[in-house]
Amino acid sequence: MSRILLVEDDRSLGSTLVERIRKEGYEAEWATTLEDAGRAFEKGGWDVVILDVGLPDGSGFDLARRIKSVSSTPIMFMTALSSAANRLEGFEIGADEFIPKPFHLKELFLRIRHVLDQHAPRRLVKLGGKTIDLDAMAILHEDGSREYPQSRDFQVLRMLIDAAPRVVTRDEILDRVWGEDRYPTPRAVDNAVVRLRQSLGDPGAIRSVRGIGYQWSLVEESADAV
Repeated sequence: MSRILLVEDDRSLGSTLVERIRKEGYEAEWATTLEDAGRAFEKGGWDVVILDVGLPDGSGFDLARRIKSVSSTPIMFMTALSSAANRLEGFEIGADEFIPKPFHLKELFLRIRHVLDQHAPRRLVKLGGKTIDLDAMAILHEDGSREYPQSRDFQVLRMLIDAAPRVVTRDEILDRVWGEDRYPTPRAVDNAVVRLRQSLGDPGAIRSVRGIGYQWSLVEESADAV
């Protein structure tokens, strides 16, 4: 699972974003100052850093320079300081994205996926002529096109593949994927599986186990790649 470090001092925006990032199926940590962000980054293992520029104890540009001096971790600037000069400074530091505020959440997550797709090591699962990219949360088709299933659908798929050959109960899936919802039902899991089977083009890849749940049945076709 990809890990995202969010550095944002606006508590309302930061709280909303970190919640949405986690709902999209990523691990996330949120820092509100350069000092906290530096400590968090030193823990290591980050796949992307989303970084505000105007922070209470300094400039996000300075933190980005520190990050780039010791690692190749992708950086996405997310800031109201979006003049041409600021954008140029960000890209000169080595930013992968420069997202001006305000922004649309859908656009943010499309850009996150793009950055992860370009940089993150990928776990790939072959399925006939298709390839499931578990980290980019995408299905790659033979013609080169990419399909991005709904986030929760893909979380279900990744959970089944990671658990194979074990059967995963509907309750497990509901708890892991829909845990924060008030009234999730087993039908939500069933509907996700229906959509996944359509996207995969192989109904047999996800096997129904009556009265229990679902199983990824193609264990021998799974493979890791970087």
